[in-house]
Amino acid sequence: MKRVAVLCGGDGREREVSLRSGKAVTDALVDAGFEVFMIDLLRLGDADSLKRSGVDGVFIAMHGDWGEGGQLQAKLAEMGIPYTGSDPHASALAMDKWEAQRFFDRAGIPVPKSIFIPKNYDEVVRELGRDIVVKPCSGGSTVGVSIIHELTPQNLNDALNLARESYAGEVMAEEYIPGRELTCAVWEREGRTEALPVIEIRPHEGYYDYANKYTKGATEYIVPAELPDDIAAMIGDYAVRAHEALGCRGYSRADFRLTDEGKAYILEVNTAPGMTATSLVPKAAAAVGVSMPEFVSAIMSMAKV
Repeated sequence: MKRVAVLCGGDGREREVSLRSGKAVTDALVDAGFEVFMIDLLRLGDADSLKRSGVDGVFIAMHGDWGEGGQLQAKLAEMGIPYTGSDPHASALAMDKWEAQRFFDRAGIPVPKSIFIPKNYDEVVRELGRDIVVKPCSGGSTVGVSIIHELTPQNLNDALNLARESYAGEVMAEEYIPGRELTCAVWEREGRTEALPVIEIRPHEGYYDYANKYTKGATEYIVPAELPDDIAAMIGDYAVRAHEALGCRGYSRADFRLTDEGKAYILEVNTAPGMTATSLVPKAAAAVGVSMPEFVSAIMSMAKV
């Protein structure tokens, strides 16, 4: 598989980040010896042109919406073109944070207490308390997410409006878990799924929102996270179990909160995680001596229809 198309861009809220991921992946694949075509895929229908392109496979560097949520994957499968990452079903399942939590819970991975909106203010307080997180059920890059302390009817309404404006679809709320922000990527090699080192995320201000994720120097990353061996092993195990529970393939990245008491809660799984200069998966791979060209080459070798 030598001729590769890197698909990125899209028309959603994560377009700019996807373009940056696509550029980083393209550069790394070129360094690894591939012939690469970076394609800014503005519409799902534009993928039809790949049938006549003569590419051997596709590296998906799309984030959010139809590019990560299963529609693009289904189109590529229909055309018989191998692509990186998860299949349409697992991609759609991971994108639906509400439904994914049900799978995590059944796999024995702790999840925050959550509720499906619409609920009125009194119901939210009764079920979740006054410190909550409101987020779209789909999407990524923390777009449309609000962390609320001391919930009021007004700030709840503001958070719901932000979530609905950011992504079409449903909205959920969950209890706020105080503690440390951690992430753990996994990848498949030699027939088994392995966890990469856990990373701790420490924004210099506020929480790990869109600006802190993609502004160089705004966040400190501790790789590997400074954790007791048993806690690091537990989080790695949860990340592998989450990957397998959703039926993911190739690679993925799971996000967690860790309380002061040492209990980890999974928040979500990303099936096409960011691959920019500030992204977490390349940092985790580098921590075990795997360069970006080596990593993307390995992921490309696992591309399937």
